Amino acid sequence: MSPRWEPDPDIRRGNHVIYHLHVHLVFVTKYRRGVFDDEMLTRCEAIMRDVCQSFEAELREFNGEGDHVHLLVHYPPKVALSKLVNSLKGVSSRYLRAEYTGRINRIGTGSVLWSPSYFAGSCGGAPLSIVKEYIENQKRPV
Repeated sequence: MSPRWEPDPDIRRGNHVIYHLHVHLVFVTKYRRGVFDDEMLTRCEAIMRDVCQSFEAELREFNGEGDHVHLLVHYPPKVALSKLVNSLKGVSSRYLRAEYTGRINRIGTGSVLWSPSYFAGSCGGAPLSIVKEYIENQKRPV
């Protein structure tokens, strides 16, 4: 009997697509103010998990410090990354400012929690040099 093939849980399927998309996101607080403590980071993670689920994405990893958070998100190709980011930042800001009003206002960020910018880096799979080499080797013989 041949060994049973186990599908890779990171490779997902849709109606007309097979995908494996991960992004590393970093959000920084306004003016890099040290806003977060452990309790707020835990709540921020829960909020961001809910937002990801609403996009049919999965928050794989989350961590942060006083002035920024890191996320590793596995997302489907139908999701526009900018829309996911806007929702993650907007929803988390709204909930956290409502739930931790005193703390956030004392820090001096006003009615804004996040800096308008963010970092997004693609990750997972083979290094770019390997992918480039693979594509170069797909040339048709002349």
